[in-house]
Amino acid sequence: MFHGKKLHIEQTIFNDGESPLKESRDIVLENSSFQWKYPLWYSKNIEARDCTWLEMARSGVWYTDHIRIEDTLIEAPKNFRRCHDVTLDNVYLANAAETFWNCEGIKLVQARGDYFGMNSTNITIDDFKLVGNYAFDGAKNMEVHNARMLSKDAFWNSENVTVYDSVIHGEYLGWNSKNLTFINCTIESLQGLCYIENLKMINCTLLNTTLAFEYSKGINAQINGRIKSVMNPSEGRIQADEIETLILDPEKIDPAETEIICPTVGEKLDKAPEA
Repeated sequence: MFHGKKLHIEQTIFNDGESPLKESRDIVLENSSFQWKYPLWYSKNIEARDCTWLEMARSGVWYTDHIRIEDTLIEAPKNFRRCHDVTLDNVYLANAAETFWNCEGIKLVQARGDYFGMNSTNITIDDFKLVGNYAFDGAKNMEVHNARMLSKDAFWNSENVTVYDSVIHGEYLGWNSKNLTFINCTIESLQGLCYIENLKMINCTLLNTTLAFEYSKGINAQINGRIKSVMNPSEGRIQADEIETLILDPEKIDPAETEIICPTVGEKLDKAPEA
């Protein structure tokens, strides 16, 4: 079906053989499955409903524009590369390793796998669940609602990302990002929220979060409850009910550049404790 056009495909199994629908246009797939590599490359205007991508259907959708997938199970990794206008509705990405790289215009719901969403732009996510490290490295112009993420090193090198009403567990959250905002979020992180330019946190909770905000600047953080430890923020404003340990090393940052609003600070240090 290379270069197929205006096809309605039902109850079909694409078994052995690579690239069965390469360069296809205006395709509707229903109750069908892909069992081998590269099924939809350089395709446009694709609809898939009640379908399955098995594990060997890896690298399944690359260089494809305007694709909508509904009620589908995708087991295959390395999916969706350099695609535009991708919508997933009730789709489970069971092995989403290295998936959604360099894509633009994404709407999706849940996934499992490392290196998810790398260098992708214009992403909208609602009711999203992710298990996998290094998510959304280099992502830009992203809005996340009602997410639950177990993800080490999420949102590294990202720009213009806003996360609402979400729960994130993972070390080293958000390093080297710009314009990163969390609203009504609960976060657990070791040495998270560091090296950030323009970090905003509104009505957030930091559970068991240590060594936060190191070298971040443009901080405007309003934290409910306790922060376990804060270390060497470069500039901004941090408000919390309690900071268990506050580390401000004048040899590394200017302590006067950060306003700390906190009625209870347990321990103040001018150097990080030795490991």
